Amino acid sequence: MERLKGKNVLVTGASSGIGQAIAIRFAKEGASVAVNYFRGKDGADATVAGMPAGQGFTVQADVSDESQVKAMFADVTAKLGGLDVLVNNAGIQKPCPSHEVEMMDFDRILGVNLRGPFLCAREAIRVFLKQGKGGVVLNNSSVHEVIPKPKYVSYSITKGGMENMTRSLALEYADRGIRVNAVGPGAIVTPINLAWINNDKARGEVESHIPMGRAGGSDEIASVFAFLASDEASYITGQTIFACGGLTLFPEFRVAWASGE
Repeated sequence: MERLKGKNVLVTGASSGIGQAIAIRFAKEGASVAVNYFRGKDGADATVAGMPAGQGFTVQADVSDESQVKAMFADVTAKLGGLDVLVNNAGIQKPCPSHEVEMMDFDRILGVNLRGPFLCAREAIRVFLKQGKGGVVLNNSSVHEVIPKPKYVSYSITKGGMENMTRSLALEYADRGIRVNAVGPGAIVTPINLAWINNDKARGEVESHIPMGRAGGSDEIASVFAFLASDEASYITGQTIFACGGLTLFPEFRVAWASGE
């Protein structure tokens, strides 16, 4: 299947995990893909190596830095000859009791997870408007758009903000053929979650809260992004698609304890 044949795509934070899976999936569906990374050059090279020959290249930039983002877009659009799809995937988190959070860490997480996606979306929309043929912005969000995450308050704030940014940009640019959507993964087997993935007890606890009974794979998330980037999703905008095995379904209500039954 080559639903994205001829599309030019930029994926941020694509040196590992979900970003890597998205970039490879898009290339296999026919897209030419710019693989953004900040520090993970080896991982970014591995992402390109996993693509069909000639369909990917790496580009370094800190998405929270405006000058670097502008330089990245200039480089990517010059090499690709334009841009059709932006995937805002880059993201970080750091656990800490909220009353102990250092503002340096708070600001860095907001910078990468929220400022960065806005900067990239702004630059992509500028390109789309100049090209005059529409475009697609896809944001990698989280179930923590709607599910509180104690000890990760800065991360949760960014995902709540991303949901509003997705809806706001979608509404503002819908009449110019620009679609903006988000995907909200749940518990996914990626490097960012190694703390519980490799601990049988912790993984069992995590998966006990998932109605489908298992963690998801990065390829499963990549497939949702591929659909939303394709023309098959041409009438979808301003939405967050939760790919979470049912985590957002209030799983503790699987037993009707609140109804006294």
